[in-house]
Amino acid sequence: MGELLLIRHGETTWSASLRHTSYTDLELTPDGERQARTLAAFLAGRRFATVLASPRSRALRTAQLAGLTVDAVDEDLSEWNYGEYEGRTTVDIHDDDPHWNIWTDGCPGGESPAQVGERIDRVLARVTPLLDRGTVALVGHAHSLRVLGARWIGLPPSAGGRLRLETATVSALGHEHGRQVILRWNQPAPPAPGTATDQAPRH
Repeated sequence: MGELLLIRHGETTWSASLRHTSYTDLELTPDGERQARTLAAFLAGRRFATVLASPRSRALRTAQLAGLTVDAVDEDLSEWNYGEYEGRTTVDIHDDDPHWNIWTDGCPGGESPAQVGERIDRVLARVTPLLDRGTVALVGHAHSLRVLGARWIGLPPSAGGRLRLETATVSALGHEHGRQVILRWNQPAPPAPGTATDQAPRH
């Protein structure tokens, strides 16, 4: 069976400043575009049964620069709806609610962990049968892809909180002895020769 590749979009101004970004449709920064182009060499030579992407421009642009042809846009791959917390950082939110945890509490006016899990389960139900035909790529966002990783291995959506995911990384889900497993996680593309890399984490 093929692998299920999860590709997080490149850097935006809000990801660089750790601001929660869901429905706000931001473009990639110049560094985010560079990150996405670096993924092209990493993904070169792979043949995909299908490539699905979030409808947000940051995901679609990342796919384009990475050399992928998106077969379909899937609304269920959108980022967690942060509701009233859109555009805010966790540090800022904790000034109002020190005990808030998105993985257990969700977002006021947005989605709960269970709601995100439901739509991610729909994605998995659609793409898992396609793995018989080869590798499937999903281009999306940090929190929703972290939930997808957790659901793939049979854990609740809240377990995505244990799966850190940075911008412009590739993670691979697959099988071992008939079990669904995480093969690789949060893997950046190798830098181009002579290129300096920024090692700072990106939310």
